Amino acid sequence: MDYKTYISGKISQITDIPSEEIYKLIEVPPKQDMGDFAFPCFTLAKTMRKAPPMIAQDILNNEAISGDQVFKAVCVGPYVNFYIKREGLACDIISKIIKAGEDYGSSDLGQGKNVIVEFSSPNIAKPFHVGHAFTTVLGNSLSRIYKKLGYNVIRMNHLGDYGTQFGKLITAYRLWGDDNALNDDPIKELLRIYVKFHEEEKNDPSLTDSARDNFRKLEEGCPEEYELWKKFRDMSLVVFEKLYKRLGVEFDNYNGESFYSDKIPAVVEDLKAKGLLVESQGARVVDLEEYGLPPCIILKSDGTTIYASRDIAAVLYRHNEYNFDKNIYVVGSPQALHFRQVFSVLKKAGYDFADDCVHVGFGLVKFKDMKFSTRDGNIVLLEDLLNEAVAKTREVIVENARTRGTDMTEEEIDEIAEKVGIGSVIYTYVKSGRERDIVFSWEEMLDFEGDTAPYLIYTYARTRSILRKAMDQGIEPSSDEGVISKLTSDEEYSVIKALADFEDAVKKAANSNEPFMISRQIALIARNFNRFYNNSRILGDEDSDMIKARLALCDAVCTTIKSGLDLLGIDVVERM
Repeated sequence: MDYKTYISGKISQITDIPSEEIYKLIEVPPKQDMGDFAFPCFTLAKTMRKAPPMIAQDILNNEAISGDQVFKAVCVGPYVNFYIKREGLACDIISKIIKAGEDYGSSDLGQGKNVIVEFSSPNIAKPFHVGHAFTTVLGNSLSRIYKKLGYNVIRMNHLGDYGTQFGKLITAYRLWGDDNALNDDPIKELLRIYVKFHEEEKNDPSLTDSARDNFRKLEEGCPEEYELWKKFRDMSLVVFEKLYKRLGVEFDNYNGESFYSDKIPAVVEDLKAKGLLVESQGARVVDLEEYGLPPCIILKSDGTTIYASRDIAAVLYRHNEYNFDKNIYVVGSPQALHFRQVFSVLKKAGYDFADDCVHVGFGLVKFKDMKFSTRDGNIVLLEDLLNEAVAKTREVIVENARTRGTDMTEEEIDEIAEKVGIGSVIYTYVKSGRERDIVFSWEEMLDFEGDTAPYLIYTYARTRSILRKAMDQGIEPSSDEGVISKLTSDEEYSVIKALADFEDAVKKAANSNEPFMISRQIALIARNFNRFYNNSRILGDEDSDMIKARLALCDAVCTTIKSGLDLLGIDVVERM
């Protein structure tokens, strides 16, 4: 049951105010002992010509409120506070989760609607560093969240696979390329010759001319230059795919910048035909003064295109191809102005679907007391970060297993370390609001007691262990509402309340494009459950029905934590 909607309907009956308006006014009290919901009566004072406390009392005295079997209501000054009856909430939520299983939190909200999520988008022939991981993790999570809500999600990887740098790479490869090195480590070799090109270019201007000529040939589709470009692209993707597989990330489309190059002339002609292109210092731009933005360059003074041109072409293609309801760009916050300009150009050109394009920005990645020996010296490679996280996690797991005397095979330790280690990296990106900078710290990332993936995964594994132990004793969680209704203690109720709010957290995450809404909710579930676990007897209780009721609570907690972690892109383990 949606209790907030239910209460809104009751108050609407009394006040004749539409329930939708009542719904917007209802608040959640800051403390649990103040109730589950509170309705402020201030806004009714003018129309009802009474003081808010008197209105609150009138509402309370109405039979629709005082005689209700779902909640208990009390007046607190100008507020009517509602306490959901605990046994009813326990039956409602626990039964719902047990029935839904891992589908708990799903809905058909987005049925029949297409959502494009563009994320990751690394540059071909460049190393995949921790900055790329932010967009990759965030976009993967948003894709899962929208899918959970019933949307048809198209995951797009808008590769940086076009531009003058490929003319430079072609020149560099012909002069200094080593095929053996390229086959062994494509990104390392391509980066080496690219850096060498820039070093040599300082003293040899003819290299610049050669690069421009090679890019021109590439744009014209000359077979030799095209085959080299394709070779660099394909080899880079093989490297990227290994990282994506390790992170559990998939894409439906790899159309990069190159894909849209032949679609830009139509964009230019369209803007010309609508009288939107004006000349500015030799360049062709769209004036955006009415939107409070600087002009958007469409064609540079030499006639070549830029990112904005390609992004406009991409939006038009995507709308024609997918008829999207949302077109989401998961790109760093520094690019906010660029996207505002692109969307404004589309709006000015009369494309109403510009309002359905959304830039989802995020912060920077920083490190605290971390030292890496990377192959490039000035960046931290994602592969190095993942390897280090897994190695450090393995050390913790081996030590814990030794201390507790747990018998685990090397293969099992490796599998757990991989999932928990990578999970710890992923969670660091999504445990706070996306626009906040990320600060990596091994001590904080791998803390089994803090707001971390290891803490959440361990809570899941420990709870699964309780359920396995009960099964060995022939005891199963109860699905009987009469039994589940016994879960009414403060600590049990705090867990159930947190479980009940999970569905809303998933919707809020989509509405705000913030996976943090989900990480925060499952962290609350885990904290409340561990408080209950540390202060309650589960298998040792003398009341057999209470044992079965608490096992049902354990089952619901496992299901919800696993579902929440999956939406973040994190795997669980069955034991640790």
